[in-house]
Amino acid sequence: MELTRIFDILDSIKIKFPHKSNALVDKINGEWVNCSIEEYFNHVQYLSYGLLSLGMKKGDMVVTISNNRQEWNFMDMAICQTGLVHVPIYPTISDSDYEYILKHCEPKLLIVSDKALFERLRLITGGVGLKKGIYTFNEVSDAKNWKEIYKLGKEYSEQGKESLINIKNSIKPDDLATLIYTSGTTGKPKGVMLSHRNILSNIKGISQVFHFNENDRILSFLPVSHVFERTINYYFQKQGVGIYYAENMGTISDNLKEVKPTVFIAVPRVLERIYDKIISVGKELKGFKKIIFFWAVNLGLKYEFHNRNGRLYDFNLSVANKLVFTKWRKAVGASLKLIVAGGAALQPRLIRIFNAAGIPLVEGYGMSETSPVIAVNDFDAGKVVIGTVGPVLPGVKVKISEDGEILVSGSSIMMGYYKDAEQTKQVIDEDGWLHTGDIGEWVEGEYLKITDRKKEIFKLSSGKYVSPQVIENKFKESILIEQVMVIGENEKFASALIVPNFTYLQKWGSHHGIKIRENKEIIAHHRVISAYQKEINDLNKHLGKTEHIKRFRLVPDEWTVQSGELSPTLKLKRRYVFKKYEKIINEIYSVQKQE
Repeated sequence: MELTRIFDILDSIKIKFPHKSNALVDKINGEWVNCSIEEYFNHVQYLSYGLLSLGMKKGDMVVTISNNRQEWNFMDMAICQTGLVHVPIYPTISDSDYEYILKHCEPKLLIVSDKALFERLRLITGGVGLKKGIYTFNEVSDAKNWKEIYKLGKEYSEQGKESLINIKNSIKPDDLATLIYTSGTTGKPKGVMLSHRNILSNIKGISQVFHFNENDRILSFLPVSHVFERTINYYFQKQGVGIYYAENMGTISDNLKEVKPTVFIAVPRVLERIYDKIISVGKELKGFKKIIFFWAVNLGLKYEFHNRNGRLYDFNLSVANKLVFTKWRKAVGASLKLIVAGGAALQPRLIRIFNAAGIPLVEGYGMSETSPVIAVNDFDAGKVVIGTVGPVLPGVKVKISEDGEILVSGSSIMMGYYKDAEQTKQVIDEDGWLHTGDIGEWVEGEYLKITDRKKEIFKLSSGKYVSPQVIENKFKESILIEQVMVIGENEKFASALIVPNFTYLQKWGSHHGIKIRENKEIIAHHRVISAYQKEINDLNKHLGKTEHIKRFRLVPDEWTVQSGELSPTLKLKRRYVFKKYEKIINEIYSVQKQE
């Protein structure tokens, strides 16, 4: 059947995979619990009747704030096929962002996952008119539960069947399906309006690049409120892939071993952490084992696709696989066919080492405003070039403007920003080209390469431009560095704020007779500062003179989503970080002025 509305996916898989038992799988009380396609379909029908019995009307907004779970999908599809507009929000944003989004989209109904979010949102929504109230997925005292909507639906099912059919028939491909609020790395979140056609056109393009089926399994751990995870979630449902939801970000390693997924989607920071953890294990080895381990790593870092390294390299790699890389594959479940990374720039060394280790990893590129995939390396077709985000997705058009900005057009381009026609005009020109704000270039005439964010590039007082993301990615290759932000706009040179890898630094300190435990004290130790200065001097050798980091400061705080320095997709919130460390930044450059 032709898919023209998102909920057509559910009707399609009910016909295509009627007996599939692991459509959606959660880990509950230590056990993986399956939801079959038949159960999924029935849950959605009853929830749909329940939403109609509450008096919800086509076009009404429903906000969900939840972790990844089966119930999120039940509610998502029910919202979709009753003509409502789903507004999924990250469960990790600030109170001020919650308040802004809720006032901006004016939802009739709010559904949250647990007690902590219920208590938090009940306070925040005091001034927001939620006519249908707040419901929870978990059982929470004094809160309405989603099962009450389900129960209403069962009672209303006879009357609701005809109403639901009529509503489904009235929904057009170009109707608004969802509002995706950008994570707000700068300024207030913007509501990206996506239609059924927008998302389904992207899924159609993805289906021509990825070829997964009902025998595959995905471990899902990126928030389903993120547009990439959500769209790919729909694609996997359409293909009959078993979707397993990780318990949380801290259990990914264990869940990978349990589920043995054939595919997962990740942001670069997650892959950096996996790699750093593996390298830390290697550093603990002794003697010949340690020598062999790092021989294999150094070999992997030289990996090229399409057997370009030659026969001797291939022979050495086969030895490294037997001695070292088999253990790496076991650590990620041993069955992986593909990891797809997006959301931020991926270090080329990670693509080399993971693929050398027999763990296929490719990079893609997209944004909320494009539903989201714009380009992706095609592993199956052998269309992979390291350092690029791959060929443009089928159905999407890309061109590079005179100033280097990437422009995109096609059916996946958003309808616009909600309640913000002026901002919409600024990013979508009269010819329908969306201005991404990213700078890029073509490699070999086919592969798109992102060189930086247009808004993040800054100019030194000398007039030279600096691309901070390039430098930051290079610096994060160091085992000593957990996070880094490059600064220096209108100054004589670039500097950096650095968050040390404190876990490794404590081990390094103990080895060198430094037994300080407090972060503030250890970053002030002269031997620690000297070690970082040496590391930065070495890293600068790989950069152009203008890009050299002349000064740096170590900071004692770990940057997280909860503490505000990172967005929910683990991107740097530069404005927030700059403001937080303004005093330190001023001190860095006041030293320069005194000189």
